[in-house]
Formats: sequence, C-alpha cells, structure tokens
Amino acid sequence: MIIRRLARPMLAAIFIKGGVDTLLNPEPRVQKASPLIEKAAPSLPDQVPSEPGQLVRIDAGVKIAAGSLLAINKFPRVASLALAASVIPTTVAGHPFWEKSDPVEKTGEQQQFLKNVAILGGLILAAVDTEGKPSLGWRGRRAARKLAERTSDLTDRSEGAGDKLRAAGDQVRRNVVDGVDVAIGALAS
Repeated sequence: MIIRRLARPMLAAIFIKGGVDTLLNPEPRVQKASPLIEKAAPSLPDQVPSEPGQLVRIDAGVKIAAGSLLAINKFPRVASLALAASVIPTTVAGHPFWEKSDPVEKTGEQQQFLKNVAILGGLILAAVDTEGKPSLGWRGRRAARKLAERTSDLTDRSEGAGDKLRAAGDQVRRNVVDGVDVAIGALAS
C-alpha cells in the first residue's frame, strides 16, 4: 500500500540521520550515556559491552541498519522492533527532564522526551503491522489445529492406541497454542 511506502521511510529518516550523526560525533552522547551505563553495568550480562563509547556506537549502528531496512521495506517488523528497543535507552539517557530544575530547560527536555515516546508508539504500530496478512499468532494456532486434525485422523484408523495418540495430539495443539500466545504477549508488551 502506498501509505506504508511513504510512512516507513519517513519514520526511518530520523534514526538514519541520528545514527550517522552519532558515529561522526559520538562524544556528546557518550557523556550523556556514561552515568546510566555505569549505574547499569553491574546488572548487565558479561557478553554485553559496558564501555559507554562502544555502546553508543553500537546503538548508532543499530539505528542506521534498522532504519535503512525499515526505509526500504525489508523486514519492517523486525526493524521496527530493533528501533523501538534503541529508542528507550536513548530517551531515558538523552532527555531526563525530571532532573532539570530550570523550567525552560525542563520543558524543552520534556518535549523531546514526549516526541521520542510518540515515535516509539509509531514504531510499535509498524512492528505489529501485518500488511493485511494473517498474524503469526493466527498462523500458529491454525497450524496447531491442522496438526491436531491430522493426528485425530490417524487415531481414528487405529483402535487401542487411538485414544492415547489423540490425547497426545490435543496436548501438542494446546502447547503450541499456549506457546504462540506467550510469544504474542511478549511482543505486545
């Protein structure tokens, strides 16, 4: 649809530009991010870098890569999720209006914070947009139902093992449906 072809690059542009700017001049962002990274470092897994400059550059790379994918409509849902994940720490580190005492500065930071929250909302919408195709949850439940039906057809052909096989098929279907529901809940939250 034409709306998606226009809206996705528009949404992606701010991330691509911001990522490039950050790679060219990372110091201001490193200074803003350092206190938060130092505070969070003890709770980060060992595999996650804790050096502020490195994390700022990784964040910039994610924004450029995911923004580019979103702009060219390749893996738009995954790209939107990656961008949404990068917006949260950037917003908290970059616009802590709650720490400002000057009313003018506080208002400016609050505006930027709310702008980022609005962009996050747009990214969430882009992440759940199935473009009219059935959702992953619907496809998973349908596959589970078809599997249960096939299993049920097989069990109807055999006698003693039929009840056990039917029960196993029903359990598999419930497990798949529960797993899909959990995955959808994790994506939605």
